[in-house]
Amino acid sequence: MKRLYNAVNFELFMRELLLAPLALLYRLAVTFRHHLFDWGILKSERFDVPIICIGNITVGGTGKTPMAEMLIAYMSRTHRVALLSRGYGRRTKGYLEVECDAHYRDVGDEPLQIKRKFPETLVVVCENRREAIRRICAEHPEITLIVMDDGFQHRYVEPKVNIVMIDSTRPVQLDKMLPLGTLRDLPDQLYRANYFVVTKCPAKMAPIDRRIHRNVLIKYACQQIYFTRLENFTPQAVYPEEVIPEPLVRRRKVIALSGIGNPAPFLSTLHEWYDVVEEVTLKDHHVYRVSDMVRLEGLLQQHPDAVILTTEKDAVKLCRPKRVPQLVRSRLYYMPVNISFIEDSATDLLKKLEEDVKRN
Repeated sequence: MKRLYNAVNFELFMRELLLAPLALLYRLAVTFRHHLFDWGILKSERFDVPIICIGNITVGGTGKTPMAEMLIAYMSRTHRVALLSRGYGRRTKGYLEVECDAHYRDVGDEPLQIKRKFPETLVVVCENRREAIRRICAEHPEITLIVMDDGFQHRYVEPKVNIVMIDSTRPVQLDKMLPLGTLRDLPDQLYRANYFVVTKCPAKMAPIDRRIHRNVLIKYACQQIYFTRLENFTPQAVYPEEVIPEPLVRRRKVIALSGIGNPAPFLSTLHEWYDVVEEVTLKDHHVYRVSDMVRLEGLLQQHPDAVILTTEKDAVKLCRPKRVPQLVRSRLYYMPVNISFIEDSATDLLKKLEEDVKRN
């Protein structure tokens, strides 16, 4: 046991030794880029239409998509809302307006998920955010609010409001820059945030843990912080016409399938509720291929009493029946998630955002 412990420590030491120079170079490059904006060499552009930016400073899932969905649902009552995303991982380039029947590889999995949930909402993908906003304003003058997904580092656009999502399971103060850690931006830049939303918190979060987050994140009195957790709902069939309409009871045998940034909370929930017989964990924004379908078919044949339970984001990529075998379609479910604010603080945040948008 001691020998194994020493071997693991040596491996971690060598990894840090090899990646530390790359992390330092990355930090220097990010720092220099921010200085170019601070010195006015690179320009940030303001727009007449209010823009709420939802971002983070780490790679991996921090709950941006559930937050964007919550904002769209609330703001659409009083505004014509457009969602702007880069469309990470898509095989296309340039400005595209997402349609409900689009292929996820053309528009990105998360924009397609949002479009299917809110078909009346304009969803746009474009790597050049300034160009996209100009086109939205010119071609859709009815739009009165833009929600910009994952744009905190994109300083070419100066939003009305910056919301920064923080994963409570990966504290910023303990993280390191890429590729040594998961930080893709400098913690020093958090001063530009208006609101912090700490996600994946335990239901009974200790006051000391909240105090630590406040001390680390809050730099100015005008900044606000909110604590949330992901709320899971009853699993739904991806192909409801092909499965037996019965709820998944507790301790049901499931094969856990995930291709998201941080699958740990999803897997933890599944282990708590069900009998997880297999775990298929893929990288974020994974492109499903024939080999994946063959693998899933094989697992279902090995476990004839099990079903596949995946994430909402993965379900969007698996809802093309011609590419998914019948056996997989008949036993494929996804778990919807929602962002749930601790102590009912969602109303407070949404009202403040409404006031920010209205304020000149």
